[in-house]
Amino acid sequence: MTYSVQTAREILRFRNGVEETMMDTVATEIPITVKMNGEEVVTMISSPDYIEDMVVGYLISEGLVSSVNNIEQIRYEAPRGFVHLTVNQSINPLHQQLQTKRYLTSCCGMSRQSFIFASDAKTTKTMHTRSVTITPEQCLMLMQELQETANTFKETGGVHNAALATQEGIVLMRMDIGRHNALDKIYGYCLRNQISLDDKVLLFSGRLSSEIVLKVAKIGCEMILSKSAPTNRALEIAEELQITTVGFIRQQSMNVYTMQERIKRS
Repeated sequence: MTYSVQTAREILRFRNGVEETMMDTVATEIPITVKMNGEEVVTMISSPDYIEDMVVGYLISEGLVSSVNNIEQIRYEAPRGFVHLTVNQSINPLHQQLQTKRYLTSCCGMSRQSFIFASDAKTTKTMHTRSVTITPEQCLMLMQELQETANTFKETGGVHNAALATQEGIVLMRMDIGRHNALDKIYGYCLRNQISLDDKVLLFSGRLSSEIVLKVAKIGCEMILSKSAPTNRALEIAEELQITTVGFIRQQSMNVYTMQERIKRS
């Protein structure tokens, strides 16, 4: 069985006091269970595309697999919703338990102590380099391109969009019902196809929460652009990990919150 990312459904709509029966389009979600070396690791809820990329991105960004080179085989069993991986490393049961627990730590050399997931401390990267710079005009152009090409969102209104881009335009775009899934799909594709992130920026349709900024740090991008708002905790983490965050990119306006030196002004 194969799934479409969107599903047609008959609905009853009320508008201006008038009711009508019509067809509507909704986003599809399916459960995906990941098994490594025959052992069940996690079940994820996802849009039904780019599943193998998402799983690779998730496992490596969360530290459950140390490198894409450790994955010997991956197979998506679509009818049953299983992804089977053969990896040449042991699965640390303690690491799996720590994923669901928070502890007090100083993450990646952070100056303040923060409650974060244990796996975050192992996999986040501080962006010491300054290999990416971008103009305000390029930020506006990239966000417009993201919105114009977000076809599933236009049809359903029920997915998040993420993209990898250079200053010139989008090079890779993914969507998912889950915010993290969309980013994991991008990361997994880059890992499996040896695409460098050094000169790239991430685009995102949703809110810049602390978990999203941590995901950006795990992926290893210096900059994330969003049409939505950040949270204060996300900005604190971005400052400590030296990630440039730009939010509220709408029409001809945008806010640069952290690491402003990567934004080129005339």
